[in-house]
Amino acid sequence: MLWSVLFTTPLMIGIQIVSARIGRVSGQGLAANIREQFPRPLLYGIVSLLLVANTINIAADLGAMGNALKLIVGGRSEIYIVLFALLSLGLQIFVPFPRYAPILKWLTLALFSYVGTVLVVHVPMEEMLEGALLPGFSFTRDYVALVVAVFGTTISPYLFFWQASQEVEEQRATPGDEPLREAPGQARANFKRIKFDTSIGMIFSNLIAFCIILTTAATLHVAGITDIQTTAQAAEALRPLAGEFAFLLFAVGVVGTGLLAIPVLAGSAAYAVAESFRWPIGLGLPLAEARGFYFILTVATLLGVGIDLAGVDSIKMLLWAAIVNGVIAVPIMVVMMLLAVKPAVMGAFIIKRRLWVLGWLATAVMAGAVVAMFALL
Repeated sequence: MLWSVLFTTPLMIGIQIVSARIGRVSGQGLAANIREQFPRPLLYGIVSLLLVANTINIAADLGAMGNALKLIVGGRSEIYIVLFALLSLGLQIFVPFPRYAPILKWLTLALFSYVGTVLVVHVPMEEMLEGALLPGFSFTRDYVALVVAVFGTTISPYLFFWQASQEVEEQRATPGDEPLREAPGQARANFKRIKFDTSIGMIFSNLIAFCIILTTAATLHVAGITDIQTTAQAAEALRPLAGEFAFLLFAVGVVGTGLLAIPVLAGSAAYAVAESFRWPIGLGLPLAEARGFYFILTVATLLGVGIDLAGVDSIKMLLWAAIVNGVIAVPIMVVMMLLAVKPAVMGAFIIKRRLWVLGWLATAVMAGAVVAMFALL
């Protein structure tokens, strides 16, 4: 599957730039723009699916974090799951956005633990290059479903909503900044920043994905361990194969990744629902001014805790959430590409040909994978 990471990188960059531009130009998130430009049933269907997928993802991440911390320090994973959920909610609700955003950015450094894991395990270079550059695509149900899952994890709907909304948050938090439709003089600098930030972010994201897949292939798969049901099982299986240090790096990476992912998942769901109903939104607002927004954020997180405490298989949850994300990404990407060329949304800043081609190519690839998966069911 290494080929899929390299293949999706330019597609990710293109579609995320489209998402960011919609938010920065219009001064509104994706859900607000969909509400104004498309029928309500489409909006409610998309947002409902996003909320379900994000809640499952939150549950899987919390479960993984609890199990990983239990492996490192002992104790009960259920207690850690609740504590991680409360920590995430506390930071999102009570820490002002200008101070919270840098925390999320620094947390991305935890992802380097996966790079470190690759460096301490044996990687057969010839096989790695073959898997990355010469894809052995197989038209079987399981393989195509996994391709959809990988696409849904990288080209993911929650990232579309999150990035558009964060552009709006940062614009509102910066004195003098206005939506670009109203302040075209600010466009050049912001478009340059968006292109640079998004490109670096997506390349970094896929570098980490590459390292995770590579570590799994070079350790667990080689040893014949192919039925992993929990993150704790994965970490424990890694210990005798790659050593104590690799095990510790992997476990720490799981915790750091979860602390980064949960607020993004819960926040993107809250942005989507709140914008759909015209509620006051944003991590930049205090609790008293955005009760509905913070209510959705809290409910999504606590539902994730409830799913974990019910004993649902976290690995299966991650897989199914990724497949659902891949499926619902298709209509969302179509809608985004239509929004990006609407003068009513973008004013004079409708996307140019190169970005239009890249965005529709990403949409077509995702749609083709989903259609193939359903055809093979």
